Amino acid sequence: MKLFPFGHATHPQWQMAAALVLAQLRARMALPDFARAPTLGLLYITDHYADAAQEILDHLGAELPEITDWSGTVGVGIAASNVEYFDEPALAVMLCELPPEQYRVFSGVAPLAVGEGMGFEPYTALVHADAATPDVSELIVEMASRTATGYLFGGLASSRSVAVQFAIGGNGNIKGQGAAGGVFRGGLSGVAFGEGISLVSRVTQGCQPIAAQRIITAAQANLITELDGEPALDVLLRDAGISLDEPEAAMAGLRATLVGLTEAGGDAIGRTGNFGADVVVRHIIGLDPGRRGVAIADRVATGMRMAFCRRNVQAARADLVRICAEIREEMEPEELPLSVAAAAHGPEAQAARRPGRRIAGAIYVSCAGRGGPHFGGPSAELQIVRHALGDVPLVGFFAGGEIARHHLYGYTGVLTVFR
Repeated sequence: MKLFPFGHATHPQWQMAAALVLAQLRARMALPDFARAPTLGLLYITDHYADAAQEILDHLGAELPEITDWSGTVGVGIAASNVEYFDEPALAVMLCELPPEQYRVFSGVAPLAVGEGMGFEPYTALVHADAATPDVSELIVEMASRTATGYLFGGLASSRSVAVQFAIGGNGNIKGQGAAGGVFRGGLSGVAFGEGISLVSRVTQGCQPIAAQRIITAAQANLITELDGEPALDVLLRDAGISLDEPEAAMAGLRATLVGLTEAGGDAIGRTGNFGADVVVRHIIGLDPGRRGVAIADRVATGMRMAFCRRNVQAARADLVRICAEIREEMEPEELPLSVAAAAHGPEAQAARRPGRRIAGAIYVSCAGRGGPHFGGPSAELQIVRHALGDVPLVGFFAGGEIARHHLYGYTGVLTVFR
């Protein structure tokens, strides 16, 4: 599999940004290491361009007629290799050369069909969703159940205007697509991939526990009333070092405190003292002094494990480097060919050690509350990814919630590579 051509640009006028992106795509497609016959386009725009979404898709489709399938969405920020565009008009495109029988674009008008006689079995899926959709978390779980692995990756559109999604398959010639223009609002859309598409995906956490793991021993809906048999509010105040005798300091401490939650039987805190990939972080949305309870932004049940936590830049940086290293290790060949091993210091061996040569492209979905501003400077988060992963084609967006497996996360990053 050759490298996926990609391009990105910012300009007050979307037509100029599109022209710059198209020039980059065509230049890369002319290089021998890049794919020359892609059919799937991934398109991400910042919300400055949201009102022109249909015009942008139509223009790109006309300029790139060989691209029969499109998917993507809008973010308050978007990402490309080594750069982030926040609060400025920008777009990014990556063109994927994949066997057409190994992927399907889906949307609300052309849902993902599964079952015997469909001719396609989804193994994984890139998913874009609208946070305003009722029961979006349940829809994500249902979508995961339609894949053989149960693994999804993606995120919720984030926008200060309209939350648009792009989804068009087979140049409109698929069942259900009809005359739809390919720009949607609400629901889920994305690309399902078959068994023949090899992907590696990891979740990086952005929060760190501030106290020991607890077991929820009493709860109702989204209200935790007991932790380890004690009143939940008392445990929160003790674990977070908060005193209600100082109301101003208490409010600041409570606003900074979050809850890392995982299912019954799991471990919220791993052996390293950090959160594992199955932990979802939720806000504290209220306190119940009468029942000594803590209300969080999710439904909870007795037996679930949790830990109070706070955002931590150093932990987030280290965890991001860790997942990039894990992906690099997984991309490395188990053993080198004899000819390469014999020339251990030669250029062949150096090429074999460079994981970027084995990654065709990458998609990175990060929380809208992360990015360069959180990590200490413009484009800092994507610079960490590039330094740790290598100079690979990459696009993505900053989401209102991140999707991995069947979970909806917060304050995380989801990095997925095609190999």
